[in-house]
Amino acid sequence: MPAAARVDRRLRRRLTAYGAPVICTFVLACSGCGASPGTPPQSAGSAAISAGSAGADGQASAGDPSSSGTPSAGASATQHTRPSPSPSRRGRRPLAGKVIGIDPGHNGGNFGDPSYINQLIWNGAEEETCDTTGTQTAGGYTEALFNFNVANYLRADLIKDGAKVVMTRHGNDGVGPCVNRRAKILDAAHVAVAIDIHADGGPSWGRGFTVLEPVADGPNDRVIKSSVRFGADVRAALLKYTTMPKSNYYGNDGLISRDDLAGLNLTTVPKVLVECGNMPNATDARLLTEPAFQRSLAAALTVAIVNFLARR
Repeated sequence: MPAAARVDRRLRRRLTAYGAPVICTFVLACSGCGASPGTPPQSAGSAAISAGSAGADGQASAGDPSSSGTPSAGASATQHTRPSPSPSRRGRRPLAGKVIGIDPGHNGGNFGDPSYINQLIWNGAEEETCDTTGTQTAGGYTEALFNFNVANYLRADLIKDGAKVVMTRHGNDGVGPCVNRRAKILDAAHVAVAIDIHADGGPSWGRGFTVLEPVADGPNDRVIKSSVRFGADVRAALLKYTTMPKSNYYGNDGLISRDDLAGLNLTTVPKVLVECGNMPNATDARLLTEPAFQRSLAAALTVAIVNFLARR
């Protein structure tokens, strides 16, 4: 049986997703994160690791949503969330033996250390700042916390499907690491594929997600084509398994190429960056702050990763 068919059959066995029926007809694609002033709300998560450290693991641990202060996976989805596939331990684990990289953008402690995050680093093409605070909703829910929560849900899903996971940070109350260091962490781990998780700080009238893909600049030359294929898988999975539309203000049809971001310029593994929605927009903000929607995002990204690796 072809790999894609095996994946589709596995997804069809996932009868419910967070309290809702699953529709599993299997198809398979963030840098405008603006800094916003203000003090972030109390962050969820385990104690932060020091800047630049990371770990790989193959089982649930303190980094999982259940221990990071986010609501449990048993919470029911709301009307804003489309049914999405949920990972399963039954049958063949499609990611067994794979190492996957996740970079939850920014960090909750960045607000308190501007001198560190404003230092300039070389991103492979030009200088940019080490990091930023990220954006936030009108209600003060920070992008850093959103990124970390989605990353932890995704990590748990990937582990259930057999993967080992490398994350660039394991808490949401630390500072950094710098964006070039994040790329090096994932490159050094020789991950099979990696994803940078963000939310955008665009105009308040704008809605939707955008998948950011790398442009060849030397270090990433060998992974441009594979990154573009992965971006197509991520785009399709977000459209199918979440209710977040394609962006109506940024990129083209949910995609954009970027040549000014360290995470994409310095990657030596297939990678994209996802702006999962626009935090200043009230409709997007309601979705992005819902634990059920965050879980649906993670499940959709899991589908994209499984599908991408099944075809490699």
